[in-house]
Amino acid sequence: MDALLLIAADLVGIAVLVFALYVPRHRRRDLVVAFLTVNVGVLAVSIVLGTSAVGLGIGLGLFGVLSIIRLRSSEIEQHEVAYYFAALALGLVGGLGSGAPWVSLGLMAVVVLVLAAGDSRLVLRRYRQQLVRLDQAYPDELALRAALERTLGARVHRVSVRELDLVDDSTLVEVRYEVVEGRRSEADAARDHHTAGSEVR
Repeated sequence: MDALLLIAADLVGIAVLVFALYVPRHRRRDLVVAFLTVNVGVLAVSIVLGTSAVGLGIGLGLFGVLSIIRLRSSEIEQHEVAYYFAALALGLVGGLGSGAPWVSLGLMAVVVLVLAAGDSRLVLRRYRQQLVRLDQAYPDELALRAALERTLGARVHRVSVRELDLVDDSTLVEVRYEVVEGRRSEADAARDHHTAGSEVR
């Protein structure tokens, strides 16, 4: 009976994780299939392994092997890594936690709630990270930061230069910044200027 309860809890947990959290926020179909399949597969294997004396050790080894295979098979974002590990954790807890079902249910709930809170748009909602290519070479970091803040209309917190091309006069940077209310980017200003010019004509 406890095993059936944990199986049901795992299925509810992965359904909430995928369809209530991941799909509305990120909408990547291929990872929906991956999360569901990995979770149910790990649940099934861990239930079988849980009947043996070495089940826990083998289950943890399976967790590590599947993580390495999946993370090396394609490039995924860090928040998707979090969902992937949560799907694995739910399957393992559901399959190997029949000895203490209420503890296992609590751990499942904690995994889902932590991910829901950590991936919420309310957490650091003004902060962004992206690759930006500027059409000018900036060897000086202060000038680079100033150009990025003008371009993005934001407060730059960290800059990492990926490529500085002095021949073609361009700079590729990874930038972490904070969107500032009321500050306009150069792109917005240029768009508004173009719109105003079109209306005059």
